[in-house]
Amino acid sequence: MQNQVKPVRVLVIGCGNMGASHAIAYHNNPGFEIVGLVSRGKSKEVLNARMDANYPLFEDMDTAMAATKPDAVCISTYPDTHERYAVQAFEAGCHVFIEKPVADSVEGAERVVAAAKKANKKLVVGYILRHHPSWEKFIELTGHLGKPLVMRMNLNQQSDGAMWTLHRNLMSSLSPIVDCGVHYIDVMCQMTRSKPVQVYAIGARLTDEIPADNYNYGQLQIRFEDGSVGWYEAGWGPMISETAYFVKDVFGPKGSVSIVAKDAGGAGKSASIESHSKTESILFHHADLDKDEKFAKKDILINLEDEPDHQELCNREQRYFLKSIVEDLDLTAHGDDAVNSLRIAFACDESVKTGKVVSLI
Repeated sequence: MQNQVKPVRVLVIGCGNMGASHAIAYHNNPGFEIVGLVSRGKSKEVLNARMDANYPLFEDMDTAMAATKPDAVCISTYPDTHERYAVQAFEAGCHVFIEKPVADSVEGAERVVAAAKKANKKLVVGYILRHHPSWEKFIELTGHLGKPLVMRMNLNQQSDGAMWTLHRNLMSSLSPIVDCGVHYIDVMCQMTRSKPVQVYAIGARLTDEIPADNYNYGQLQIRFEDGSVGWYEAGWGPMISETAYFVKDVFGPKGSVSIVAKDAGGAGKSASIESHSKTESILFHHADLDKDEKFAKKDILINLEDEPDHQELCNREQRYFLKSIVEDLDLTAHGDDAVNSLRIAFACDESVKTGKVVSLI
């Protein structure tokens, strides 16, 4: 990283789970200086106390922007505010780190990316798995499996209390397969590096506590141009089963690669943010057979116990954000990938609501 003369002055908007983790990353990184914390409730006070800090506190973005004039803005609010906050930040000449998804519509995401280009500022989207060495290894190993690939993934979350409140609030604007699914759709696109051509999805509304046009369980299927296929399922709520909630498995003509999360996959873990990025070990299976049609090679278990926790992953995301600013990285592909994964997720959402296969070409 090039020598940095002054720290990047960052305004943190949203101080809940992810916002707090990003703020802690800024707080502990001398390349950043927090100029304010913004939230509508008490989470900003709680966060200040947690960091043993005395950062200026604000109720709304407009007041905070005018008072602090930051170099960068971190947005970790609900998805229906992302577009407005991001565009406003770019128009004020700020770089933006934004939690996924970029916006609550494809058109909104495209407007955010366009605003970043117009302002010539950096847009980094919170695809946390892109900064996880174990997931990078997982994706790399799938390159040895041949084509087509079969990709099977899920993340179901049995939630109550504060987490169920969070999930209900998220579902006021997005379904689980959009909000959560963009992560794993992005992973599938990295694995295949092929164009998605068709999606089909199903969903079920298992509670009256969410909008009538939404659903808290969904499963999507994607067909790629190279013949690869993938499915992903996500469910949120107190009724969700924790049996087999954690599946991360890929196979091709030459074998399979699977994430084996022994502890992360235990009972009571599905709603834990900490467990969502855990891998622990990767099982690499070779399909080669010998002359007796027995497996010619032993399975390889790659131990990944020494992996970054959730906070360290957020630290790495923010180090990348800083690097992109200081070294003027070209983030064109990053923005395009974020819009692409969201476009696929919303096509799946359309399929749930119409009951039809949706073509992407």
